[in-house]
Amino acid sequence: MKVMKYMGLTFFTVLVIGLLIPEKIVIPVKGATANDWHHNTFWYSPWGKSGVHKGIDIFGKKHTAVVASVSGVVLYSGELKLGGKVVALLGPKWRLHYFAHLESYSVSAGDYVAVSELIGSLGDAGNAAGKQPHVHYSILSLLPYPWLMTAQSQGWKKMFFLNPDEKLR
Repeated sequence: MKVMKYMGLTFFTVLVIGLLIPEKIVIPVKGATANDWHHNTFWYSPWGKSGVHKGIDIFGKKHTAVVASVSGVVLYSGELKLGGKVVALLGPKWRLHYFAHLESYSVSAGDYVAVSELIGSLGDAGNAAGKQPHVHYSILSLLPYPWLMTAQSQGWKKMFFLNPDEKLR
């Protein structure tokens, strides 16, 4: 019984600490400004096989540095069918920051990266092949925000996906 109580207290402590860590966030494409993405594409529908665009696309020149938008731990770096070369980073407030369509990535699962640290380069991998180089950037909260749900297509998922445009401007 004491072990269960200790585990519960440890879990609660880790959860609270993750929520209290300040979230300093930067634009993940080196040299990019708010003029380098369309401000109304978050939750735009219809959007290919995913149905709804759950992030923003930040455009730039191929090979441009892609940096960590927050400090955190890399949970995944590798290749996915639609995203191509991707990096998933767990940052403050239990939020997963997802970077897709990279030309290359320079981090591995388990790496700690600081905000603005190089994680890859801008490309057109996955279903962005042949399109203007960009990074698809999404922020997924592991803790739901039920008040963000809407009646839109896949609107229930909005309690997990946060609008990167609002965070970066």
